[in-house]
Formats: sequence, C-alpha cells, structure tokens
Amino acid sequence: MTMINKPLLLTYLYILIYISLSSGVILYNKWVLSPKYFNFPFPITLTMIHMGFSGVVAFFLVRVFKVVSPVKMTFEIYATCVIPISAFFAASLWFGNTAYLYISVAFIQMLKALMPVATFIMAIMCGTDKARCDVFLNMVLVSVGVVISSYGEIHFNVVGTVYQVTGIFAEALRLVLTQVLLQKKGLTLNPITSLYYIAPCSFVFLFVPWYLLEKPGMEVSQIQFNFWIFFSNALCALALNFSIFLVIGRTGAITIRVAGVLKDWILIALSTVIFPESTITGLNIIGYAIALCGVVMYNYLKVRDVRASQLPETVPERMSKDWKLEKKSLDIFSPNSSSDDNGGSGGVNITASDLSVDEETPLIPSSRLSHIGRSQLGNHAA
Repeated sequence: MTMINKPLLLTYLYILIYISLSSGVILYNKWVLSPKYFNFPFPITLTMIHMGFSGVVAFFLVRVFKVVSPVKMTFEIYATCVIPISAFFAASLWFGNTAYLYISVAFIQMLKALMPVATFIMAIMCGTDKARCDVFLNMVLVSVGVVISSYGEIHFNVVGTVYQVTGIFAEALRLVLTQVLLQKKGLTLNPITSLYYIAPCSFVFLFVPWYLLEKPGMEVSQIQFNFWIFFSNALCALALNFSIFLVIGRTGAITIRVAGVLKDWILIALSTVIFPESTITGLNIIGYAIALCGVVMYNYLKVRDVRASQLPETVPERMSKDWKLEKKSLDIFSPNSSSDDNGGSGGVNITASDLSVDEETPLIPSSRLSHIGRSQLGNHAA
C-alpha cells in the first residue's frame, strides 16, 4: 500500500475549501439580495454588515488575542494609503453587490473575466506597467469574448452590467493603488491586518451612500432581519479571506490560477441549478470560453515574466539575494518581534523591490498570488 502524500492532500483540501467558500459566498449573497428569494434588496447594508463584522473580528485578533502584530501605522500612511484604498474597496463591493439585483450570477462571473483588462488599463494609467503588444492582444481577446457572451445573455440588463463593470474597474484601481502606495512605503499587510485597517474605513465610506440611498427605503419597507442569516453570511465572507491566505501559503501561481478558473466554471454551473431563472445560452458559453482563453494566456505571460526575472545570475548576485532572503525570513519569524503597546510592528518590513505582487489580492505579501476572482479580499463580499 502506497503512502498517502499528506502535504499534497492538505493542499487539495485547502483548494477545495477555497472553491467551496468562494462559490458559497457569491451564491449566498445572491440569495439574500434577490427579490425572488430572501428579498433583502439592500446591497450597501449587506456590505456594511460584512465590513463591520470583519473589522470587529480583526480588532480582537490583533489587539485582544494578539494573533498577529499591527504594523507601524502613521497618520501620513493612513491618510495617503489606507483611506484611498478603502474608498475604492468600498466602491468595488458596493457596485459588485448591487449588480446581483439586476443580473444573474452566471453572467456576473462572465463579466468578471474583464478583471485583467481593467487592471492592465489602470496599471498603464498609473505608470506601474508598460503597454505591451502581446498583453494588449490578450486583452482584446478577453474583451471580444465578454462582448459575445453579453450578446448571448437572455436577461441582459444595462443597469446591472454597468454596476458590475464599474465595480471591476474600482477594484482594479484599488489593486494598482495598493501596489503603488503601500509598497512604496515598504508596508505589507496580511489578511488580518488588512481587515483591521481597511474594513472600518470602508464601513465609514459606505455609510454615506447607505444614509442617502438605502436608509429611506429601509424605513418604509417591511424588512425581515434574520440575525442568523446575516451572521452566517458575514462569517462565510470572513472565512473566505482566511482560506485565500491558507491556499496562497501552500500553492504556486499556476495552481491557484487554475483553481480560480475552475471555481468560475463550477459557479456558473451551480448558479443555473440553484437559480433556475439564470439560464445560459450557447453564445454565453462560447463567449466566456474565448474570454477564458485570453485570461489563461495572460496568466501564462505573467508566470513566464516571473520566471524570466529569475534567470541564472552571477555568483555575487546569488549570494547577495540569498543573504537578503535569509535576513528577511529572520525578520518575519523572529520570536522576539512581538508588538508593543504602542502598536509596534512585528518586524515584517518587506520593501517593494522584494515583492512581485499579482493583480488580484495584493494586500497579501506574496509573489504567488493570482486569479482569485475578486480577491480577494475584494471578492469576499462579491
């Protein structure tokens, strides 16, 4: 009898948990918001519940149980980095969740294939990426696929599509801003510390549109506020963040990108079973398949670029890099680097030059991040 490879088994288990939670959160949100099911048509309120819950849990984990140490946060970093990132994070979640009121989960997943296109455009506008012919052709292929898929959509809704696409571009801008602002400061946040700083700030940003747009409607309509429904929904969204962290810790770029694509197909199939009204057509599938070809090629180019940057170097360069990596690992895992009462950092100070952050979950310090649809952190309430 052959020995079972436990680490490999654990990796597959984490990927399965990530796919299940990611799909579950999206389907759960749709069920809660949809007028045909739970009928709670207040996406900003739902997003605020997620942000409030995540912020409180992160506060307890950082300040009370001291599971992780807070980073050295100054007012200048908070004002110039955390606030703008939180604003676009709040906007992406608001627009993304509002789209559920108008269009099907299957069609939303098809539109999400535009994420690399939006990120590429924003990166060029912000000067973090150069316009490249091969990447541009991939972006055209993705866009053509999404247009064909949209043309084949039976229940096409302009308002829902505009909300979703706006949410995608807000998320893309947040990802690029995170790269530009946080990394220039040499600051990295793991899922817990990112929620600790960003969730409360996003909650405050969402309060303004909630007060103007949803509060009046909530006062006049008969809302069924079921505590356990909202608590379990927020808990699933929080668990998704941690599952992303677990998966990233155990897999490489290619594995997680494939998991992301696999999750999208599973979600499209599941949504048509759970929500019978979201029928998909042959043209939907053809368009999405074309878009996915572009996404897969884009992922291949990204992985190839990373590998090209790791080509053989001279012995002094290799020694210098090894020393840096050794020093960095000592900084991260030093047992004496606990936080002090003034909110000192846990010794993790990885600079921008040490990081190669991917487009979908850049708040987590790893060069192995990926096509985790909405990311990320972004996706936890999508």
